[in-house]
Amino acid sequence: MYPNLYFAIKDLFGISLPFLHFVNSFGFFVALSFIAAAVTLTKELMRKERDGLLQSREELVLIGKPASPTELTLNFILGFILGFKLVGLFTADSALTANVQEYLLSLQGSLVAGILGGLLLAGLKWYEKNKQKLPQPQEKKIRIWPHDRVGDLTLYAFIFGFLGAKIFNSFETWSDFIRDPMGSLFSFSGLTFYGGLICAALAIWYYARKNGITFWHLNDAAAPGLMLAYSIGRIGCQVSGDGDWGILNSAYLTNAAGKPVLAQAGDYARTLQQYKEVYLPQFGSLESVPHLAVKAPSFLPDWLFAYAYPHNVISEGAHIADCNGQYCSQLPIPVFPTPFYETLVCLGLFFLLWGIRKRLRIPGTLFAVYLIVNGIERFFIEKIRVNSKYDIFGFHPTQAELISAGLVIAGTLIYFNLTRRGQPPAGPGLDSSGSSGIQVE
Repeated sequence: MYPNLYFAIKDLFGISLPFLHFVNSFGFFVALSFIAAAVTLTKELMRKERDGLLQSREELVLIGKPASPTELTLNFILGFILGFKLVGLFTADSALTANVQEYLLSLQGSLVAGILGGLLLAGLKWYEKNKQKLPQPQEKKIRIWPHDRVGDLTLYAFIFGFLGAKIFNSFETWSDFIRDPMGSLFSFSGLTFYGGLICAALAIWYYARKNGITFWHLNDAAAPGLMLAYSIGRIGCQVSGDGDWGILNSAYLTNAAGKPVLAQAGDYARTLQQYKEVYLPQFGSLESVPHLAVKAPSFLPDWLFAYAYPHNVISEGAHIADCNGQYCSQLPIPVFPTPFYETLVCLGLFFLLWGIRKRLRIPGTLFAVYLIVNGIERFFIEKIRVNSKYDIFGFHPTQAELISAGLVIAGTLIYFNLTRRGQPPAGPGLDSSGSSGIQVE
């Protein structure tokens, strides 16, 4: 496991770069996922613009105006935060920065660097505006295309997606939230994908409506990128070992080197009892620990079916012998590496959506297919994932199973409703064909 990029680079290339301790592996892959989604969304929006399916919009902007006090203040605050925290990482006591997540959410940092960083960004904003200043500010019409707004869309998705993921995770881990509400909401671990998807979708819908971007075309353009982003994000879960893994594979045990070895009769029960302090807090009793016994086929490596997540970022499991430092735990009984499974499956689904995107000509239908395949994938992976379950009329689904089933139903209804009508509903600036006078087949 690579809790941060320092461990990855050192293990893969034998190079020791201490500053990489500060680059969290999970956050790194989340950032990559947003970049990948933004790139694919931009390409799709530009294609739809070339095909006449999306139109530009003229807006009045005021040019030649000096930087306002609000702009200078916001830039100072941003520069202060960056200088205060980033420089502080390298200058503060190592004991304070050993846990980067806790450090970033603390009041520790470099005050001098924060002030200098704030003055630098505020000064750059003043300089930039001063170069463009006119004796008399003028209004100018500019043409803005939907793909020009991808930066704003990505920012909306990041902010509201993160908030939604944290809120839904709090519902999913209610006991932890009640025990430590602030720690649960402001920690960097514990993110529920569907919560992020729902809240980000609502925020983007509002933004699109406000700026005259056709709803169904935008959804179709975003669908492949959403699947690709999810696939990349799951790499971060696998690499860091953030706890988002599967149930126990009782056909194996974990040896001292962190490798899976085949269990003998009675080994599973004895190991559970030996490490009951690991499993009782999470499952309540040893009898309720979910598990399956599945041996890997001879032509596949054992870790594909049983992985111990050594040095995981949440310090889950038993202490690793002769290991000193922050990340020294591994699972005594290996689990199914579900993040790896989802990376492979969702990468395949991305190529599926990318391959059929030009064939589904009715706006909204590609997004409907995305909802269906996304829901099916997540529903079945939940069967071997560790998650809190609800008790509903004798059934015990997880939150993700309920939402994924809803996505499949919603996607199916959207698909058949749109194909039955043969054209999308009218949107801002569009005629009844949904394409500014250009008939959609």
